[in-house]
Amino acid sequence: MRKEDKSAIVEQIATTVKEYGNFYLTDIATLNAAKTSELRRECSKQEVKLVVVKNTLLKLALESVEGDFSELYGALKGNTALMLCLSANTPAKLIKEFSKGTDIPKLKAAYVQESVYVGAENLDALVSIKSKNELIGEVIGLLQSPAKRVISALQSGGQTLTGVLKTLSER
Repeated sequence: MRKEDKSAIVEQIATTVKEYGNFYLTDIATLNAAKTSELRRECSKQEVKLVVVKNTLLKLALESVEGDFSELYGALKGNTALMLCLSANTPAKLIKEFSKGTDIPKLKAAYVQESVYVGAENLDALVSIKSKNELIGEVIGLLQSPAKRVISALQSGGQTLTGVLKTLSER
């Protein structure tokens, strides 16, 4: 491969990593063609970009991107597929669901919400990570809860007071 081609690929990978922000390094080498196609279709349905990359080119791309990815470099051995997504936990859920019974694709490492996770034992933790929108929804719900209780108490108190006044006026 020519040097110009390599630098173009490195630049493209770096741009893609910056665009998505969350990525998973996986090993899908032992999947047959049918299973690989099935995995690609599932990734497409769930808006996960799946790219098979050369480790050296990925390392060069990560070095050119702002941030510290040095903890991930140890996972860049053997075959590597890059799973990119805007949602933090979608690729983890996809890996967990797809690998039932086969352990493939296997999680090597992940960079999610500016945190590094190395090793397949972190898959369950990655599945349980909540997205930014889910966390915002929970905070809004918590903030609305006291106001809803006050309004509810005022409304029920008003109805009680109306009922008492109505009873007194009837007597």
